[in-house]
Amino acid sequence: MDNFIAHILVVDDDDGIRLLVKKYLNENNYIVTTASNAEDALQKIKIIKFDLIILDIMMPGKSGLEFIQENKKKLDTPIILLTAKGDANERVEGLELGADDYLPKPFEPKELVLRIQNIIKKTNKENQKKLIEFENIKIDLNKQLIFKSNIEYKVNNTEKIILEKMINNPGKTFSREDIGVLIDLNKERSIDVIITRLRKKLEIDPKNPKFLQTIRGAGYVLWIE
Repeated sequence: MDNFIAHILVVDDDDGIRLLVKKYLNENNYIVTTASNAEDALQKIKIIKFDLIILDIMMPGKSGLEFIQENKKKLDTPIILLTAKGDANERVEGLELGADDYLPKPFEPKELVLRIQNIIKKTNKENQKKLIEFENIKIDLNKQLIFKSNIEYKVNNTEKIILEKMINNPGKTFSREDIGVLIDLNKERSIDVIITRLRKKLEIDPKNPKFLQTIRGAGYVLWIE
């Protein structure tokens, strides 16, 4: 399959559903790897970088919801849940935990493909935001550089992770806890220091930030639009 669209992991304890989804997605130019439970899925995730995960909620051992709770923040991979028809509570909990979409069983394979296409399209669009310009600022995340008034500033890996997330979510407030999860750091003071350092690279007047602002009692927000 030379012109595949994406590599998808299908996690379901039902052999028939795994085979059906794999066959249909293969016919639509997706590469598919399958797993029969959460533990099997986790082992495959350690080896392969998937573009999307299709995850059944009701499985023996760890449920799909437990899998998301334990792994979603580390994965940063879109997830579509397969849920029991009419079980709204599980769907809501899954979305709250970080799933991107859900599909009640039984489902039409064509609808699954459409939902996959929408998520892949959105993800690709977000990933393209690596080079942006606003006012006299230019951020090149590929080169890890910020250009401000023709002066070049180097961006380290930690700053890049924070900037990339904020650039793809302009106007969204990130708490210190959110940022700590992103960069695997739980010291609030250290996070404040990183934000201060970023402001020196982004702002004309870092003490009165225009772009990377503090929302009192809530966290930080990047205004670029």
